[in-house]
Amino acid sequence: MAEVADGVHALDLARFVRQGDLVVWGQACAEPLSLTERLMRQRRAIGGFRCFLGIPASATVRPEHGDEVSFVSYCGSGGNRDLYRAGVLDVLPCHYSMLPDLLSRGPLRADVVMLQVPPADEHGQYSLGLADDYVSAAIDTARVVIAEVNDQAPRTSGPRRLSEGDLDVIVRTSRAPAEMPARHCDARTGRVAENVASLIEDRATLQFGIGALPEAVLAKLGDRRDLGVHSGLMNDTAADLMETGVITNARKSLDRGKSVAGVLMGTRRLFTFADANPALELRHTRYTHNPGVLAAQDRLVAINSAIEVDLTGQVNAEGIGSIYAGAVGGAADFLRGAARSHGGVPIVALPSTAGEVSRIVARLSGPVSTARADAGFVVTEFGIADLRGQPLRQRQMRMLAIAHPDHRRSLEAAIENTGAGI
Repeated sequence: MAEVADGVHALDLARFVRQGDLVVWGQACAEPLSLTERLMRQRRAIGGFRCFLGIPASATVRPEHGDEVSFVSYCGSGGNRDLYRAGVLDVLPCHYSMLPDLLSRGPLRADVVMLQVPPADEHGQYSLGLADDYVSAAIDTARVVIAEVNDQAPRTSGPRRLSEGDLDVIVRTSRAPAEMPARHCDARTGRVAENVASLIEDRATLQFGIGALPEAVLAKLGDRRDLGVHSGLMNDTAADLMETGVITNARKSLDRGKSVAGVLMGTRRLFTFADANPALELRHTRYTHNPGVLAAQDRLVAINSAIEVDLTGQVNAEGIGSIYAGAVGGAADFLRGAARSHGGVPIVALPSTAGEVSRIVARLSGPVSTARADAGFVVTEFGIADLRGQPLRQRQMRMLAIAHPDHRRSLEAAIENTGAGI
């Protein structure tokens, strides 16, 4: 039987979190804000524990909390970047599909899981609210599961349900979940999005990542028919397309009639749309990123972004120099899945420059996040390079054609002088 706390201010987390524990919570909008705020305030009373962080949608965790807490994350997004610069965040470079195993039975096995869930339904069952994702696996093996039952969290659909017997502690709250509004799309990003959209046909099933570019691509698809969604995340723009009848999921090979995602990343508009909506289903990472499931989904279009791509198709999606800004993430999982899907389209898209610096490069200035063996289409505002089945020299020529014109001569020189990746 779960212990019910008399309000979050009465909750003594030192009773449940021990020194040396690893604490995991739902990422992005699924963060149980009352619990994470309480955890940071009580960190000195606990002393010497660790936290696994996903993509942040709040400023709950700050560099000064590193006095008692060690942080690890798979990504350098948002506030995680400040933690990394302050030297209090360690980075886990792994494929997103590995996270459930690592957090449930690997070296990063979670000891304590903190959740944000909506109130129980008439059967006493709790949905996972804003994220099933990788936290679902951690729930099954953690020593302690603490739930913030928030009456403003949506009751989302999906096969995973929790009963009171699955929870060790319950605290009831009423507060708006953290939000992640769509980022501004400039004219150049819009041109990249138009090129990506040209690769998406009616009846395609879409996977899309986080950021302004994927949202811009979705915004270009208003004239398509019977699109589907099988993605790690769901956002406001995809919800708009569902409401207008562009995304129907009617022609999906699997999960027909349902958009499938691991986590909701958006605003109250998305949360309201997802509440009690059987057409949008949250699933765990072992399903959303499963290679067999992805390959079986016909016409899967994987839309992922990057920091830079070299002339042979190697992708850096993590960082440059001392700045860790991205993640290995799920790109390789989805690109491989799309490559094996019947009629699938694996896409990496990015503007050709960052300021005056070319993002199409002779040699990567950061790690190889996705191997060139997994390269499909690379898209910039200057065009589309189809690298599928192309040998290295042909790849170089196609990548040159989509680089910014101001940088093509230097890239050509790099090919002549060094072979540029060969």
